[in-house]
Amino acid sequence: MECRALQIELRAAGSNPRKLEGYAATFGVETRIGDFVETIRVGAFAASLASGRDIIALSDHDATRVLGRTKSGTLRLSEDTRGLQFSLDLPDTTAARDLLALAERGDLGGASFGFKAQDEKWSGNRRELRAIELHEISIVQSWPAYSNTKVEARGRLSAEAPHAGLSRTLNKWRP
Repeated sequence: MECRALQIELRAAGSNPRKLEGYAATFGVETRIGDFVETIRVGAFAASLASGRDIIALSDHDATRVLGRTKSGTLRLSEDTRGLQFSLDLPDTTAARDLLALAERGDLGGASFGFKAQDEKWSGNRRELRAIELHEISIVQSWPAYSNTKVEARGRLSAEAPHAGLSRTLNKWRP
């Protein structure tokens, strides 16, 4: 299984205090993976999403830190023209509380996804992912690979959260 991490944008607002929303992958964005450049074609996740298979949301690809899953309805996934969109209802666990606190501060590194390529096209050192078997998405704390993705922390506006409603774009670190 391969994993890809993505840059995120954070916006804290709304009425659900324990929800993350955004894009786990974006289409047509070039990213360098080792010695090759990769892009994802529009519609690459369609067959995987239509299959009805259970897809999980994790913290940092750690299977012991489950945040939600499609089977239970706590993770909702869909494709649009921009990419793979997600909505995640966070559980009341230590891992989820920690992630939410990092999201509210603007400290998260990005979103990521674990997959197997079902259809890909290689041209020299360029790879286009045409069909992806999606296994999981993850909220990661550092070093995204793909840019132009988005995660929003949804929470109540309150005196305890004076910056709720503000938008921050996190800077991508590259070695």
